[in-house]
Amino acid sequence: MPDDLLVGLMSGTSMDAIDAVLARIGRQGFELLDCHEQPMPAALRQRIHTLSHPGENEIHSLGMLDRELGECFADTVNSLLAKSGTAAGRVRAIGSHGQTVRHHPPSMAAPGEKPYTLQLGDPNTIAELTGITTVADFRRRDLAAGGEAAPLVPAFHDYLFGHTDKRRAVVNIGGIANASLLLAGEVSGFDTGPGNTLLDQWIYRHRGEHYDPLGAWSAEGEVQDDLLTALAAHPYLQLAPPKSTGKEVFNLAWLDAVLEAQEQIAPQDVQASLAEFTAQSIADSLAPFDLDEVYICGGGASNTDLMRRLYRRLSPINLGSTAELGCDPAWVEAAAFAWLAWQTLEGLPGNVPAVTGAAGPRVLGAIFPGS
Repeated sequence: MPDDLLVGLMSGTSMDAIDAVLARIGRQGFELLDCHEQPMPAALRQRIHTLSHPGENEIHSLGMLDRELGECFADTVNSLLAKSGTAAGRVRAIGSHGQTVRHHPPSMAAPGEKPYTLQLGDPNTIAELTGITTVADFRRRDLAAGGEAAPLVPAFHDYLFGHTDKRRAVVNIGGIANASLLLAGEVSGFDTGPGNTLLDQWIYRHRGEHYDPLGAWSAEGEVQDDLLTALAAHPYLQLAPPKSTGKEVFNLAWLDAVLEAQEQIAPQDVQASLAEFTAQSIADSLAPFDLDEVYICGGGASNTDLMRRLYRRLSPINLGSTAELGCDPAWVEAAAFAWLAWQTLEGLPGNVPAVTGAAGPRVLGAIFPGS
């Protein structure tokens, strides 16, 4: 059978853009053919941010955003196909992660609470407006099987990067950072803690910018050791895997509470301390595994200051980006959801129970036929 064309869609916790990739996928390999980034409209981003926190009229807001995000995802797919000159009829399926608005997994749920995870971006709308079968809602089957529903990318990281005799980790630094451990044929992983989310939220508050290009602002500041110690005392960092987290845990409200106990700190010094916190939490989480090499993907790979801090903390472990392994770090996550959609259509599992804590391997997601 010839390999299939699939589209992968990803909108992460930073909510800066929708990433889409076109990939050729089969049992023999994976090839990234084209990619497209579509900015998230500022007003839409703000409404998603509002819904991500408890508030009024949530059900109406949720319903409206679900449809609007579905339309945005469909438009992103159509733009990608137009850019690549690919007819919709040639694409077997779209794998859509959706936009996470709440993540409350078992590791974060209080006794007696039911864990849940919620992603928006109506797959019915995507299938209708593109004409392409859409696979979505990947996380909740793992959750139903007792898992964290995250991270889901380790299976793909193993598929793409796991053919090595090295003790390798692949770390995705998005809003939240997650690590895939590829060790002698065994795959494990977990969310390490904050990636870019605190950096993005802090610079937006003080400079009106959605992210810190190249980490230039954090590089101007001085790390405050007392603040770094207070940040590193967060109880999530002490949990044993399986574990996952989100902006519900690492956000400005928590940071403000930590800062109240500190002397007055210049904003750029807070930014520097947050960058060091991300680097430290990643490095500390990897320390027990005696790694040979670590490869970074996600937006953090383009943050020069953050990569410098990681290099210093991980040395002498070899540190690079997934570009060195043949996949641009900006597109790895979107590619993962194209592959997860392929797994679903083939009736193959997409989770790794050793990562999520699920009762066993599960075929993930639901299938919404194209028109």
